[in-house]
Amino acid sequence: MREALDGQRHGWRALLPFFGPALVTSIAYIDPGNFATNIQAGARYGYRLLWVVVLANLIAMLFQALSAKLGIVTGRNLAELCRDQFPRPIVIGMWIVSEIAAMATDLAEFLGGAIGLSLLFHLPLLAGMLVTAIITYLILSLGRTGFRPVELLIGSFVAIIALCYLAELFLAPVDWGAAALGTSLPQLPDAAALILAVGIIGATVMPHAVYLQSGLAQDRAPPHAPSERGLLIRFSNREVIIALTIAGLVNMAMVIMAASAFHAGHPEVAELETAYHTLVPLLGLAAASIFLASLIASGISSSAVGTMAGQMIMQGFVAFRIPIWIRRVVTMIPAFIVVALGVDATQALIMSQVILSLTLPVPMISLVILTNRRDLMGEFANRGVSAWAAIVATALVLVLNLVLLLQLVGVPLPI
Repeated sequence: MREALDGQRHGWRALLPFFGPALVTSIAYIDPGNFATNIQAGARYGYRLLWVVVLANLIAMLFQALSAKLGIVTGRNLAELCRDQFPRPIVIGMWIVSEIAAMATDLAEFLGGAIGLSLLFHLPLLAGMLVTAIITYLILSLGRTGFRPVELLIGSFVAIIALCYLAELFLAPVDWGAAALGTSLPQLPDAAALILAVGIIGATVMPHAVYLQSGLAQDRAPPHAPSERGLLIRFSNREVIIALTIAGLVNMAMVIMAASAFHAGHPEVAELETAYHTLVPLLGLAAASIFLASLIASGISSSAVGTMAGQMIMQGFVAFRIPIWIRRVVTMIPAFIVVALGVDATQALIMSQVILSLTLPVPMISLVILTNRRDLMGEFANRGVSAWAAIVATALVLVLNLVLLLQLVGVPLPI
């Protein structure tokens, strides 16, 4: 990193040492919550909600880049700055909302890995949850030896998921013309599509990932001069674009696979278990097995990243450090309660993504406020296109959430 900042490395050799933070957070954008919302979107509406995936991914790129910039410029993460810069009552409220978001995140990720293990090895769901918890803890324990082992392992999981869905596209009969139209033409066929659209945004633009990005970037390579800060931001932006482009393409592949496999004859497919069992006769055992492999990789890796983010949120907002294993146990409890009550696991995943979308404005608004402040960011404060893009994206999420709340309380919508 120092050689790159001193100008001794150029091109890819300069960028590679800085790869890691966005790669780690990108797993949050292809977690089991994405599987659940994307499969429902593709099965029920075909290719028509692909534009939502593209829009959500562009918003994610913008806010992950802003979060990284905040950490690089200030040397503090988003949660710490919120604690220092906002009134205490607001900070307490933000912390509570962020903890709810972290629990909803862990519910989705933990359940996804457990469902995949249960289907692959014919285990009871509770047994799959225990195995997921053990593997997650082992991954997190690698962090004791430095940040690189965890980054390399998470990067491997991202590669596995991406390769799995690349293979799925070769196995599924894709209508590429309809896919191109769905990507470029915004449409919401009915009110139910709105809930799915908000769920997709909640599953893609993850509150805990916004917090985590700033923490991973804050002290990765301490700059020695303002010019080095600018260089670090450029390296970070490039990594964010590359990592989230891969995540976005995987999300699009999920919708495309579901649309091509299920929409014509099985639009009712909504559960992950049903998707697996339906894939076997439609596309063969290979496609179903690839689907499970990607789901397990997603659940295990995103569960580890979710725990990292939860730890950072708690330490940032309340300056209270707890052992990772305690954090893991606490965030496991909602998933065990869901299974014990007999709640449909995939529906729980969908609702967790809606909860995430409703809590998303908290880190988005705080990030926009902080990165717009020249007294905090200096010459790196948002301006021009980036400032307005952040404001418009935040307003869009707020409007979608408002419409969703109106629908949930029974207000008729003109859709």
